[in-house]
Amino acid sequence: MRVSRRTFRLSYQGAVLLSVLMIAPLTWVWLASSGHRVVADSPGWMAEVPEAPVALVLGAGITGENPTPMLARRLDISAELYRAGKVRAILLSGDNGRVGYDEPTVMHDYLLARGVPGRALVLDYAGFDTWDSCVRARTVFGAHRLTVVTQVFHLPRAVTLCRTAGVETFGVGDDSSKQWVSTYALAAREFFASAKGLLDSVVLDSDPVFPGPRETSLDAALQSG
Repeated sequence: MRVSRRTFRLSYQGAVLLSVLMIAPLTWVWLASSGHRVVADSPGWMAEVPEAPVALVLGAGITGENPTPMLARRLDISAELYRAGKVRAILLSGDNGRVGYDEPTVMHDYLLARGVPGRALVLDYAGFDTWDSCVRARTVFGAHRLTVVTQVFHLPRAVTLCRTAGVETFGVGDDSSKQWVSTYALAAREFFASAKGLLDSVVLDSDPVFPGPRETSLDAALQSG
């Protein structure tokens, strides 16, 4: 069956439009975070990180009472930032949505064992995804400026979502995740996650699963620091 020129042209234009729409979320997070992120362990990286009251560490899975390698690296970076005086408190945001699975407590115990004082650690038990963690950092814990710590593949989205949530944000990313996960798998994950992030933050302005109430634990940690 022959296809008319008009049908072919419309099909081509539709395919181009679909491609643009599909890459738009990734383009958005990369552009919006440009100039607000750095890779940990790159030459002079610590000097590029501005001082902020708090580091936000996003959960990345636990195995029993131990963080996954990706999460452990995030925590190590946050400890480095704390010791360097770049932050005065660390907000540990993770999943505690089911019995026997408690990311924030595992994160807390990991940093405590590595010399970070308990008074500097604040736990958010309802950081179920990046958008929830960013919104809760502002609305529940009162953060207005922070440094978010995650892996490089996730960093543009994390910085962009926190900035969209109304928090002045800089990001530090770990570049070792390629040791554990396929680069293609990470790219595919961010493709869909960025689309969800755009929908949650810009289109729907979604509330977190648990939107409140306001807590003062971060205020106390900053005062003690």
